[in-house]
Amino acid sequence: MRNEPHLDRIDRDILFHLARDGRLTNVELAKRVGLTPPPCLRRVKRLEEEGVIGGYRAVIEPGALGRGLEVLVDVEVSATDRKSFEEFEETVASYEEVIEFRRLFGRPDYFIRVAVADHAAYEAFLTRKLSGLPGVLRLESHLTMKTIKSSP
Repeated sequence: MRNEPHLDRIDRDILFHLARDGRLTNVELAKRVGLTPPPCLRRVKRLEEEGVIGGYRAVIEPGALGRGLEVLVDVEVSATDRKSFEEFEETVASYEEVIEFRRLFGRPDYFIRVAVADHAAYEAFLTRKLSGLPGVLRLESHLTMKTIKSSP
C-alpha cells in the first residue's frame, strides 16, 4: 500500500494556486502563500518529487484545434480475460480523438471522452475505429450540449 504524502495548509495552498495557474513564478507563488521564495521553491520541488504534482501543461481550447464537438461514450465489452482488456485499452488510448479514457466498476465497463471536429468526424471515428474493435458489445454516445464546468 502506497503511503500518501502529508500535506499541510501551505502545501495545499501551493497546489491550489498552481492548479489555477501553473505559470506562476516562484516569487509570485511565494507571495500568495505567505513564504519567501527559497522555502516555497523547496516545497514545490518536494511536491514534484513525491508525485503530488504530476506535471504542468497548457489547457488548449478544443475549437482552436478543430475539435469543437465533444462526445461522451459509454462502452460495454464482452471480454473477460486480462489480455483482451489490455489490448482494448491500449488500442483506444492510442486514438488521438480520445481525450479521456476510464475503466469503471459495474456498467458501463468504460467511459471515453472524444473530441472531434464535427458530427461527420465522430461518425467516422465511431464506425472506423471504435465499433470495429474486438469484444465491443455496446456503445452509447452522449453529445455535449454545453460544458458547465471542466477541471484539468
